[in-house]
Amino acid sequence: MENNRNYLAPTVQNFVELKIKNSRFIGTAGPALSIESAKESIISVSQKFPGASHHCYAFSIDFGSNVTQGMSDDGEPSGTAGRPMLAVVNGAGFSDIFVVASRYFGGVKLGMGGLVRAYSETAKSVLGILKTELKYESSLISIVLPYKYYEVCKVRLIEMGSVIQNEKYGSTVIFEVNVVSDKINLIENMIRDITSGLAQFDLVT
Repeated sequence: MENNRNYLAPTVQNFVELKIKNSRFIGTAGPALSIESAKESIISVSQKFPGASHHCYAFSIDFGSNVTQGMSDDGEPSGTAGRPMLAVVNGAGFSDIFVVASRYFGGVKLGMGGLVRAYSETAKSVLGILKTELKYESSLISIVLPYKYYEVCKVRLIEMGSVIQNEKYGSTVIFEVNVVSDKINLIENMIRDITSGLAQFDLVT
């Protein structure tokens, strides 16, 4: 199974304020563990700054094959706000995050390129001050093994930091285990050694 990389996630919400050619940009970013929580936070920010002419945003939930992302230009020319902000989020290795750039128009048009730079700079600035934690992409795997290896395999899986989410009992034991993705190969090799190659593995998610 292919290994996957880790990612940064914010632990608290924070904001910055920038002045770019008379326009006032307020960048807000914080944790988002679901699409619903991201949208709720985006609405909350827009209500906090009701006088802003635009509330452009980007969000990224989960990682790897499970990632869900969204963005909006909120009335700015297409491709000048949400997409550049999402590019900043991805480039910085963030996920489980929302970012909103609230713009108070200052009377000076920035042009397409100027808008891209302004929204990118706003996103970079707020990401730069966030308190973060390193998260590890995880996968759910199924392990089928004979009963005689049940106890020792369970102990070793827990020692490796895996979370056993379900156990099924029939002619064999089936563990459904949530594991850090970059430890999958290590865990498979360990279980195969313990069971003399009798264990079977399948990636659930």
